[in-house]
Amino acid sequence: MIHFDKQFFKKHSFTRKQIKQYMASTLEDLEIAKENIRAKVKFNYSYQALIRCGIVLIAHHGFKVRSKVGHHIKIIDTLSVILNDTSIADIGNAMRQKRNVDFYGIGSFISDSESQQYYSFVESIVLKTKKLLGEK
Repeated sequence: MIHFDKQFFKKHSFTRKQIKQYMASTLEDLEIAKENIRAKVKFNYSYQALIRCGIVLIAHHGFKVRSKVGHHIKIIDTLSVILNDTSIADIGNAMRQKRNVDFYGIGSFISDSESQQYYSFVESIVLKTKKLLGEK
């Protein structure tokens, strides 16, 4: 059984329609990442799609994410547990740290190949998420 820390997650009933809307937003972010040739944009939208996958699957389990310091870490770690894939926690948290350095620090350099690798990784997570939800 998956543990949902009350500090970061609140029990909530979502309709199937709401979960589909969350998934549509995830797919939209992934599409923006796919279509964009700028490495930084591809990376940021890939990261956003990863976080949204976590939100989708957490909602699917009947919980809403609380916006608190550290909630992205909890989303990534919970997504890793739900999909039973430790690489999500490792790569997802590396992405989060790069995003934070870029956002809060002096900026960071993301190469074209690195952004493509992150995109491909997130794309595989989106496909796993869709499969778990029973979507094509």
